[in-house]
Amino acid sequence: MASARIAPPTRRALWTPERRAEQDAPSHAVSRVVHDRTVKQTGGRGVDLARRYHSDLVFPILAERFPHLPYAAGRVGSGSDVLGFDDGTSQDHDWGLRLNLFVPADAVDEVDRELERQLPETYEGLPTRFAFTGQTERRHHVDVTSVSAFLDARLGFDPRTGPSVEDWLSLTGQAALEVTAGPVFIDSDGALIAARHALAWYPDDVWRYILACDWIRLAQELPLMSRAAEVGDEAGSRVIAARLTQITMHLAFMLERRWPPYAKWFGTSFNRLTRAKELSEPLNKTLHADDDADRQSGLARALEVLLREQNTLGLTMATQAIVPFWDRPHIHPNPLIVSQLLGGIVRDEVRTLPYGRGSAEQRTDNVDILIDARARARIVAA
Repeated sequence: MASARIAPPTRRALWTPERRAEQDAPSHAVSRVVHDRTVKQTGGRGVDLARRYHSDLVFPILAERFPHLPYAAGRVGSGSDVLGFDDGTSQDHDWGLRLNLFVPADAVDEVDRELERQLPETYEGLPTRFAFTGQTERRHHVDVTSVSAFLDARLGFDPRTGPSVEDWLSLTGQAALEVTAGPVFIDSDGALIAARHALAWYPDDVWRYILACDWIRLAQELPLMSRAAEVGDEAGSRVIAARLTQITMHLAFMLERRWPPYAKWFGTSFNRLTRAKELSEPLNKTLHADDDADRQSGLARALEVLLREQNTLGLTMATQAIVPFWDRPHIHPNPLIVSQLLGGIVRDEVRTLPYGRGSAEQRTDNVDILIDARARARIVAA
């Protein structure tokens, strides 16, 4: 346990941990911290409320009752506010005075009891105790836990201790964001920041495998979109086009080394990618086209953009993203792309992974599986 008292959260001190977070956090999380400073000027965002809640109420309790306790505080985990996307509509449920507090495992219960005892009924006109959706018990939502327990619940593994290939494959973008995306207000022993930094991105070989699996998924269904239209199944062709668009967008996240969030914020987050402007027009064309030729051309243009980016990163050297599919008027991803991605993998445990199966979020879109770290681990182990 630390021997020195934690400095009180003066205005200057409050910014110091965030500056540290900017220095130590993954690059995709830094923009989130900077954005939080901007929205603070107008108020109303959950992360700003959490910051004040910590500074005005929670910190004084900890400083008085546990002056030498190492801890971290921030707004991480679930919630649109963690991603910075909350607005007035978000406040109709599970929104309010929420904070994540990380303490040593043997101090969790005592700290939680002390907060329950000392927190007032309201702060800034909001109740400090309220029930989440589906619950009836009113309780405070300073979520007190240890860093290790939090990582186990969200990820199913500790990224600080050398994750296995299966661990990385069980990870979803949303799970990673629940650890890395929200602001950290203070981290006196650096444990939370270390975990965020360890989740910066996949190891290179795993990254190559996941990229290859997206191209394989595209190859599996791209000709089917046209064949469905050819036999008059317009609805079927549109459904396949939408699936292919989602895979293409996922590929864009992967190439930009950005964790994709869950479905509600997938498109909003996509629009903040560097290549979003260049990709949005052809992908929107694919989604709204009234004929198969336009759907094909939209996807072809988007995939050419992504192949150029992939080549620039030194991952592939293919000169064209799309080739003809047999003698039919359909298109198909260039097989060289997958071959070159997989051919660059060095580690045997990645080279021998099942062809095309990919990560948990590439294998299923079942929400009950994707939000359960143990379920995700089971499906990638199968």
